[in-house]
Formats: sequence, C-alpha cells, structure tokens
Amino acid sequence: MRTILILNPKGGCGKSTLATNIAGFFAMQGKRVALADCDQQGSSRDWLAVRPGHLARIELAELKNNTLQIGKSTEVLIMDSPAGLHDKKLVNITRAAQTAVIPVLPSPIDIRAAEHFLAELVSLKNRINRKVRIATVANRVREDTIVAAKLEYYLEKLKLPDGGQIPFMTVLRASQNYIKAADTGMTIFELAPS
Repeated sequence: MRTILILNPKGGCGKSTLATNIAGFFAMQGKRVALADCDQQGSSRDWLAVRPGHLARIELAELKNNTLQIGKSTEVLIMDSPAGLHDKKLVNITRAAQTAVIPVLPSPIDIRAAEHFLAELVSLKNRINRKVRIATVANRVREDTIVAAKLEYYLEKLKLPDGGQIPFMTVLRASQNYIKAADTGMTIFELAPS
C-alpha cells in the first residue's frame, strides 16, 4: 500500500485541501483510496461527508485508539496530519508514511516555519528509522509577486544535511476553484473544465 502523508506543523497551510485533492486524483485513476483525517478539526472527514456518491469512491480511514482502521483492499492511503506535530507525535506519524508532502504558503512567516520544521524533521531521522521521501509544494501562490518568487527560490534550493535536494513538486496558485471543490466534496480534477 502506498502511503502519502500531508505534513506541516503550521495550521492553515492547506494540508486538508492538498490531501483531499490527492486522494481524489488517485481515486479517479481507479485506485482503492482511503483518506485518514488525523486532525481533530475534521476537515477531510467533513469533505468526505459531502462528497457526491457518483464520484470515484474514497474510504475514510478512521483513527480509533491511536490506530488507523484501514480497509484491507486499500491501495493508496492519504494521511491529513494535524497542526502542531512535534517530537514523538511527529516521529510516529512520519513512520507510517512512504512519502511526506509539505505545503508551504508564500509568506515570510510560513517560509521560516517550514525551515524550522524541516530542521526538526531531519534531526528526528534516526528515530523515524526509515526512508521517508520528502517533497514540498508552494501553496496558494499569487503569480508574479515578490513573495511568490522568494518562496519558489527557497523551495528550489532546499537541501538535506547530506546535500541531497528536497524535491519541489509544484506551485499551486491561489484560486477559488479549491474552495468551490471543497464546498461540494469534489476535487479540482472533477470540476467542469470551464
């Protein structure tokens, strides 16, 4: 089973939006997808509750007694993590993933927070005790702004302590389409092309 964790200790960076859209993408590819909402806020769970039944199916992987209840036939698990993860909680949730995607907003506060978070994640690598691939996404970017250019430059140059590059996946622009999709339980891939 492929496991993708959407991770950032800062709230409001778009973890749930990214998690739901990635889950929808894989479901549209015919994969059996489970979405784990590990955040007490329950944004991904709420999104699943309003998801129309005619769209590609996504199961809810529920957290019971600190254990995820995942269907045996699940091929892709998307985990929407809560804000404020540090130390032991960060180690535990990261151990469960093969890939961690970190959304970063284009603001100096978010860029510095991401820098501190990545340093913490790297410092915990021996406790995580497995090879988790990490990638970043620039989220809610207004094109042609100075802070967007700074964020892209920062993410493109981001390196691990061993000198390896942290992949910078893409730039997601600030768009009402994400809000419209979230409101209706859809993904941006399921909206009308217009």
